[in-house]
Amino acid sequence: MENQPLGFKTSILLHVFVGSIFVAGLSGYSYSSIGQETLSIKEKAETNQEVIQFRLAGNEVDSGSSQCVTLGDSHPVMLQSEGDVTIGGLFPLHYEASEPEHSYHSKPQTTPCTGFDQRAFRWLMTMVFAVEEINHSSVLLPGVTLGYRITDSCDNVHHSLKALFPLISSSIPLTNQTTWSETSACLYGSPVSAVIGLASSSPTRAVAQALGPFSVPLVSYFATCTCLTDKRMYPSFLRTVPSDIFQVRGLVQLVTFLGWRWLGTIGTTDDYSQYGIQAFTTQFQKQGGCVAFHLTIPKSSTLTEIQEMADRLQSSVARVVVVFATEGQLLDLFFELAQRNVTHLQWVASEAWVTATLLTLPHFHSLLEGTLGFSFPGVNIPSLENFLLNIHPSAEPGREFINMFWEDQFGCKLQFEENRAIKNDLNLSGLDAFVSNAEIQNVTSVEEKAFLKSNSFAETPVCTGFENLSLTGSSYIDVSRVRISYNVYKAVYAIAHALHALLNCDSAEQSEKRCDKHKQFTSEQLLYHLKLVNFTNQFGEKVCFDSNGEPVPLYDIINWQKDKQGKMRFVKVGSYDGSAPLRHQLQLNQSNIIWTEGHTEVPVSLCSEPCPPGSRQARRKGEPQCCFDCLPCADGEISNETGSAECVKCPESYWSDAKKVKCVAGIEEFLSFKDSMGIISVALTLLGVALTAVIIVIFHHFRTTPIVKANNSEISFLLLLSIKLCFLCSLVFIGQPSVWTCRIRQAAFGISFVICLSCLLVKTIVVLLAFQTKLPGSRALKLFGPSQQRIMIVCTTAPQVCLCAGWLFCAPPFPFRNSAYQASTRKIVVECKEQWPPGFYLVLGYIGLLASVCLLLAFLGRKLPDTFNEARLITFSMLIFSAVWISFIPAYISSPGKFSVVVEIFAILASSFGLLLCIFGPKCYIILLHPERNVKKVVRGKYSR
Repeated sequence: MENQPLGFKTSILLHVFVGSIFVAGLSGYSYSSIGQETLSIKEKAETNQEVIQFRLAGNEVDSGSSQCVTLGDSHPVMLQSEGDVTIGGLFPLHYEASEPEHSYHSKPQTTPCTGFDQRAFRWLMTMVFAVEEINHSSVLLPGVTLGYRITDSCDNVHHSLKALFPLISSSIPLTNQTTWSETSACLYGSPVSAVIGLASSSPTRAVAQALGPFSVPLVSYFATCTCLTDKRMYPSFLRTVPSDIFQVRGLVQLVTFLGWRWLGTIGTTDDYSQYGIQAFTTQFQKQGGCVAFHLTIPKSSTLTEIQEMADRLQSSVARVVVVFATEGQLLDLFFELAQRNVTHLQWVASEAWVTATLLTLPHFHSLLEGTLGFSFPGVNIPSLENFLLNIHPSAEPGREFINMFWEDQFGCKLQFEENRAIKNDLNLSGLDAFVSNAEIQNVTSVEEKAFLKSNSFAETPVCTGFENLSLTGSSYIDVSRVRISYNVYKAVYAIAHALHALLNCDSAEQSEKRCDKHKQFTSEQLLYHLKLVNFTNQFGEKVCFDSNGEPVPLYDIINWQKDKQGKMRFVKVGSYDGSAPLRHQLQLNQSNIIWTEGHTEVPVSLCSEPCPPGSRQARRKGEPQCCFDCLPCADGEISNETGSAECVKCPESYWSDAKKVKCVAGIEEFLSFKDSMGIISVALTLLGVALTAVIIVIFHHFRTTPIVKANNSEISFLLLLSIKLCFLCSLVFIGQPSVWTCRIRQAAFGISFVICLSCLLVKTIVVLLAFQTKLPGSRALKLFGPSQQRIMIVCTTAPQVCLCAGWLFCAPPFPFRNSAYQASTRKIVVECKEQWPPGFYLVLGYIGLLASVCLLLAFLGRKLPDTFNEARLITFSMLIFSAVWISFIPAYISSPGKFSVVVEIFAILASSFGLLLCIFGPKCYIILLHPERNVKKVVRGKYSR
C-alpha cells in the first residue's frame, strides 16, 4: 500500500466508502458490476458554443476497469480549477439541511440545503485566493500549479459525506470539455491530495474517520472539538484552529475573573457543543461555579420547544449564559427572545458565533449588545478585499456558488439567454426560477424540481450582474480583521509548504529552482511532511503543528458594541494565550467593555449574594453550592474577605474582634499585684506575717514564763515559723506566672503546711502523753522527749518533701496561656498548668491526712482536766482548717481563670489565720492582758478562780 499511487488508494477508499454509504442510505451512488450492459443517455443543449453533458449510471463498465460511477442525479455543484496538485475544500455554504427520510425500498432522493451563508462563502473565496497567490509566487512551489475542488457541506454530516465521494473521486471532469474517465495516477491530473475542511465538528469527525485509514490529510479551519485530538480515530486530521480544551480553559478563567459563579449554558446535539459544554461545566465547577440550567437546541426544533427554552431563560435568576453553537442553530431561539424584548442576559459566546455577522442584524441589537466571547486572532490579508470584489456571476459551469451568492446578496434573480433555452429543451414549464447550466445538470430528482418550482421568483427583480459589491457593506467584504478566513489561508499555505518539501523544491539537484512536478507521491508521504511544517508567515505568526496536529492556542476576546452609526461591531478587548504561564494567559481591558443593555458595570449573576466579612457560607440543603445562607463566624474565628466559604480560626493567643474580621492579640489575665484581689491578698498576707512576727516577739520576750515553756517552747517557735511561711507562700501565687514561680508555689505551700501540721501533731501527742504521766507508773512522756519530737517532725515532713521533689523533677508545672475563657471574657488566662494533676492532689491529700490525725488526737484530749488545755485549741483550729480545705476543693475546680488562684490564696490565708489565732491567740491574751494567770499554779491547774 505504501508504494501505490494516490489514485489506486483512493479507488480502494471509494469502493469501501461507497458501499457502506449506499447501505445506510446516505448517498445515491452505486458500484457497477462487470459483465453488465452499458446504457448512456446524453442530452445536449448547445448555447453560445457551450456543451453540457449528462450521464446516467451505466449497466456495464469496461472489463478492464474497475471504478465507481454516479447514478446521474447526485453529483454536487463544485467550484474547481485544474492544477498539477489538487486540493479539496468543504465549506458550509448553507446552514440549514433537512435530514433525509429513507424507505429502503427505493433510491434515496436528494434533499436541498437552504440558508446561504455569506461568511462561509468568503472562507471559500479565501481558499481560492490563497491558491492563486501561491501559483503566482516564485518562492513557494515554483513550477507547480495548485488546483482545487470545492463543494458545499451544508454543515451537516449526511451532506458532508455525500459531497466527499465526488470531491476525492478520480472520475470527475475537470473542465466542461473532458469526459468521465479515470484520470491517471501521476502527479498531473491526480485526484485530490489533501482536503481543507470542515467547519463543524460532527461533519469533520465523519469525514476524518473516512479519510483516516487512507492517510488522506484533512486540515480543518474551524472544527474545534476536543474529541478530534484522538489520533487513533483520526490519524490524518490536523487543524489551524486550537482545540476547544484551550477555549474552555479561557472561558472558565474569564467568567471566574468577572465574578460570575451562577450561569446557564446552551448547546446543541452535535459533538462540538456536547464536548465543549461538558468540559466547560466540569472545569467551571472545579473553580467553585454552578450551572443553573442547560438547554439543548434540537436539530429540528419546534415552536413549542423554542418557546419553552425562552421561558426558561426569562425566568432564570442567572443573568449570564454561555453558548456553544453556530449562528444558524441559534437563529430561531434568538428571534423568539428578541420578539419578547429580553435584554437582561449577558451572553458569553464560543468562537463558533462570536463573529457571526448574521446575528448583527438590527433585530438582534437589544438582545446581543455586550456579548463577550473568544475568537481567533484576526489579520488584514493584503489584496484579499480586491479579490473578493472582483467576482461576477456567469453562466459558465463551476460558477454556481458565485451566482448563488450574487442572488442572496442583492435579493434578485439571475437570468441568461441560455437558461431559457435549456428550460425549454427540458420542458420544465412553470419553472420561473433561474438555474444555471450546472444546476440543471445536477437537479434531476423529483424533490429538487419541486423545490425549485415551489420557490418561484416571480416577484424578485432581475439581476444585471453588474451590481456593486463595495456598496453593500456585507460580511462578505468585511476583511478588516478576518479570522476564520485567516485559518483557511494558513491551511492552504501549510499544505503548500508540505508539498514544497515533498517535491524537493529546495534541493540542490533542481538547478533551475523548480519543483520536481513529475514526482509521484503517496498520501502518507504528504501527511508526513504536513506534520513537520514549521514556517513563519507574512504576519509574523509561526505556523506549525504539535503531536496532535494542533496549532498554538491564541485567542482574541471580542465584545459586541454599537458604533455611532448604530451598527454592531466586533471590538477586541483582550486576549488569551493558552501556552503562556497560568497567571499571564488572560489579558482583559475591562474598561473598554460594553455590557448588556449598554451598561459599563459588570453584570452580577449570583444565586446568593457573597457573604460579607465576618460571616461564612452555609449551603442550602438540596441546592447547588452557589446557593447558600450567610452565618456569622464563631468566637475565635474570622473571615476578612467577602464571600468566604469558611471562617479561619485565630492563632493561639489571638481572638476575633467584635466584627469577626480580624484576630487581635488576647489580653493576658493573671492575678497581679495591681488587681483589687491581688492587693487584698497581699494586705492579708502582710497582716498575717506581721501578726506572726509580733507573736514570735512576744513569745521570745516571755519565753521564761510558764505558758510559753509549756508543751515545748521550741515546737511553738517552729510552729510560728511554719505559719509565717504559710503566709508568705501565698505571695508566690500573685503576679505573672513564670517557670520558677510555678514550681515553687505548690512545693512551698505543701511543705509549709506539713511542717505546721507536724508541729501541731507533736503538740497534741505531748498533751496526751502529759496526761498519761499523772497516772502511776507511766513513762510515756519520758520516752517522747524533745529529741523524739524533732525526729517525728522530720519523719512526717520527709514524705511531703520527697513527693514534691519527685513531682517537680518529673512533671513540673509550667506557665500556660489558657484561651478556654476567651469566648466569654475575651482574655487569655496565664496560669500554671499541671503536667501531672495527681501530684497536686497527692500533696493536698497528705496535708489532709496529717490534719485528720491531728484532729482525731486533739479531739480525744479535749476534756483533759488542764486549766489551760491546748488540745482543745488544736481541736478548734483543726476544725477550721478542715472546713476551709474541704470547701476549697469544689471552689477551686469551679473557679475560672485567675479566680482559682484567688481561691487557693484565700484558703491558705484562712487556714493560716485559723491556726495562728486559735492556738496562739488565747496564750497572747493571757500573757499580755492577764499576766497573773501566767504562773505555774494556773498552768498546772491548781489555781482556783
